[in-house]
Amino acid sequence: MRQVLVLNASYEPLNITTWRRATVMVLKGKAEGLEHDSSRILRDDLLLPSVIRLRQFVRVPFKELPLTRRNVFQRDGHSCQYCGYQGDQLSIDHVIPRSRGGGDSWENVTTACLRCNVRKGNRTPREASMPLARVPRRPVSTLYFEATRQIRSGRREWAKYVIGA
Repeated sequence: MRQVLVLNASYEPLNITTWRRATVMVLKGKAEGLEHDSSRILRDDLLLPSVIRLRQFVRVPFKELPLTRRNVFQRDGHSCQYCGYQGDQLSIDHVIPRSRGGGDSWENVTTACLRCNVRKGNRTPREASMPLARVPRRPVSTLYFEATRQIRSGRREWAKYVIGA
């Protein structure tokens, strides 16, 4: 099923919806199509939208992304943050080990291959002489995660609307 990126009136990414719902919103005048899939024509005067923008601004409450293994892997691009390995042998590493007071937080967990995780052991990256490729941070939003995944799988027209993609 084709998905459509929904932008707020201010051009901020707001949601991802189905092509049917997006088409209805365009037909009712609630949204305008910004990008279209030229290979799919719904009727003579209507192309299948891939990015739409709402005509009126919608205020959305902030929703925090939960700290899960899957989300940490996606944030780190499914690669070891110490050596760059990409594959099945990935695990979660605590930058400051739990035994030394490091907790489970976005800023203290990162993706590591099993080899690097064992090599680092109960030490900090500095003590183990293993610098991180990127400092772990809390992701911006759930929408950013899904939009980034869509862009990587070929939805290039979304990239200019999703900051940092």
